[in-house]
Amino acid sequence: MRGFWSFGIIVLGFISILGSVQGGLQIGFYSSSCPKAEKIIKDYVNQHIPNAPSLAATLIRMHFHDCFVRGCDASILLNFTSASGNQTEKVAIPNQTVRGFDFIDRIKSLLEAECPGIVSCADIISLAARDSIVVTGGPSWKVPTGRRDGLLSNASEALAQIPAPFDNITILTQKFVNKSLNLKDLVLLSGAHTIGIAHCPSFSNRLYNFTGRGDQDPSLDSEYADNLRSRKCTTPNDNTTIVEMDPGSRKTFDLSYYSLLLKRRGLFESDSALTRNSNTLTFVNQLLQGSLQNFFSEFALSMEKMNQIGVKTGTTGEIRRNCAVVNS
Repeated sequence: MRGFWSFGIIVLGFISILGSVQGGLQIGFYSSSCPKAEKIIKDYVNQHIPNAPSLAATLIRMHFHDCFVRGCDASILLNFTSASGNQTEKVAIPNQTVRGFDFIDRIKSLLEAECPGIVSCADIISLAARDSIVVTGGPSWKVPTGRRDGLLSNASEALAQIPAPFDNITILTQKFVNKSLNLKDLVLLSGAHTIGIAHCPSFSNRLYNFTGRGDQDPSLDSEYADNLRSRKCTTPNDNTTIVEMDPGSRKTFDLSYYSLLLKRRGLFESDSALTRNSNTLTFVNQLLQGSLQNFFSEFALSMEKMNQIGVKTGTTGEIRRNCAVVNS
């Protein structure tokens, strides 16, 4: 009997270990090789994000854009690669307004000083994105680690694969399905726009030239559109003005983004598209009818799915010494 119970304990322990390993990743992957790694990242985020809360939206956007191209492998950070003369993801149109590269570089330098060549840039992005949302009052989620960094980065892939603010629901659905994400994930991950900002070119066609005839997008609330034209994007060629995606609440991770969607005040065409599909509209209404904690828990599950897209583990890829270049 003692032998039976011992065997049972061993089996339960093995099952527990399996439960903490996902797709080659593992909770606490660096517990032996670099025990302070996650604390170093969290402490740096907690020190700097409260002074620059807009960086939280920047980091989660970087994470999103990275994972949608070649998986979550930090390919968005590369300036160039030795294996290809192509322009990298960083210069692709969807990424030209992505910020926070220096923030990741500073974290990397701290980790290299603590344990050289151990912590990947891909894991830094994943952990920093999560920790930055938490410090701004948003939800937390599990981030198993052990990602390795990719060796290639291609601007044309970023342009083709990253969901665009102009995409309709058909294109959005396909881009998410291509990454093993569904319509519910689309609605939930779009909720990160609650702390987001945008530049005028990503939506100004809705104000000035929606169909090529100098008209306004009829699906956009007219009062909201008038306000954007008169106070924000005052000319069709404004490339510098920044606009809050969730006016009055952009520093708070909450449900107000979804309320704005139902008022026809989603800034992007891709936001508005969520209300013109019966399935995504149902998800939006369910979120608004539930609690903030329900949104947090659902958002966390979608983030856990996203940050495992196409991860490189084992001997695939490398651990970059400098996040902007592949190792020589």
